[in-house]
Amino acid sequence: MTSYIVEADGGSRGNPGPAGYGAVVKDASDGQVLAEAAEAIGVTTNNVAEYRGLIAGLRAALDLGGEGAEVAVRMDSKLVIEQMAGRWKIKNEGLRPLAAEAGALVRRLRVTEWTWIPRERNQHADRLANEAMDAAAQGLAWKAGGAAPGSAGASSTAAPSVPSAPPVPKQTDLLDAGDVAELSAPTASVATAQQARQPTARRTGEGTGTGWAPPTRVATSLLLLRHGETELSVERRFSGRGDAELTASGLAQASAAAERLAREPYRLDVIVSSPLKRARQTAQAVAERTGLDVEVWDDLREADFGAWEGHTFTEVQRRWPAELNAWLSDPDAAPPGGESFAETARRVRAARERLIERYEGRTVLAVSHVTPIKMLLQDALTAPLQAIYRMHLDLACLSLIEYYADGPAVVKGFNDTAHLR
Repeated sequence: MTSYIVEADGGSRGNPGPAGYGAVVKDASDGQVLAEAAEAIGVTTNNVAEYRGLIAGLRAALDLGGEGAEVAVRMDSKLVIEQMAGRWKIKNEGLRPLAAEAGALVRRLRVTEWTWIPRERNQHADRLANEAMDAAAQGLAWKAGGAAPGSAGASSTAAPSVPSAPPVPKQTDLLDAGDVAELSAPTASVATAQQARQPTARRTGEGTGTGWAPPTRVATSLLLLRHGETELSVERRFSGRGDAELTASGLAQASAAAERLAREPYRLDVIVSSPLKRARQTAQAVAERTGLDVEVWDDLREADFGAWEGHTFTEVQRRWPAELNAWLSDPDAAPPGGESFAETARRVRAARERLIERYEGRTVLAVSHVTPIKMLLQDALTAPLQAIYRMHLDLACLSLIEYYADGPAVVKGFNDTAHLR
């Protein structure tokens, strides 16, 4: 029977940001707490903090049980559990030394299980990590029973401490902050990310800040903004590679989106745009409000509709009925002289991969068109390409995808037009 249970956690308020870990060792037979460990570890990432929590927990178990002690490890970090169990590769070079350090401890123990648990079952370790970070924010070091002057990284066999303030639910993604529950999806997610980025003075309660935000597992946030209205969109005509300009209404839509994205909680890091004028005009409106430059990415352009460009759906149906039926049912079918959805999807996926690699952990606004945006959403949902036929996106709408390192993409917002109301 397993002698000990190690539960560990770590978090970063900003990713990277002020970080800390917590670990608890329990008797496997009755759940009695035998040891606690916690430490604020300066500015680093969530994953580093999680590994540090694991290492602290394994060390505490080794101190208690000695060489060969049986240990079950439980964490709510899927990444750490799967990597330590050998089921996932460690792609991040910065995590490999930590994994090696943890592995050296594992070889001195007998680890009987690596188990992912929901965060609700890891509240003890989570609380310890938050206590350590809260203590550091006050210039103190954590100790069992609450923050007080002393050495950092302490471990103790004292009874579990009681937090002086109500605990804040742990975030495993950017939508978990309670203060943003009533916001639309893109706003809510980015709001939480930006709470974690607030300047130090605001985090510590000075001015109008909301205080330290709970630890976040911040992803690469890709906000998707469809361009504003053009004459072709008013008349519901195919508008692909043609370079239509925004109408007066389209410019107003772009301005409304820009006003929204320039306010808190949004803090864009990067703006990228399709090279087509209607997208660049929309992106430029946001750039002028945020002070950012616009990067033009050719692979974010609209699909090429070939001979159908500028025609209405009815006109195409009358002149190219067989080709239209094929196009509506088969992503590999292309308009005469145009580009199939399968071809468009390949270049859009390539753009996505470059964006995530270049701007990992940052908030990127991509201003594009209905087809590329649908394809990014479809790809994030791991849906078949035919799913784009079942989506509707309004002009100047916002959608949001968050990409997690060594993990899934998550769609957090879809067709949000709150700024146009």
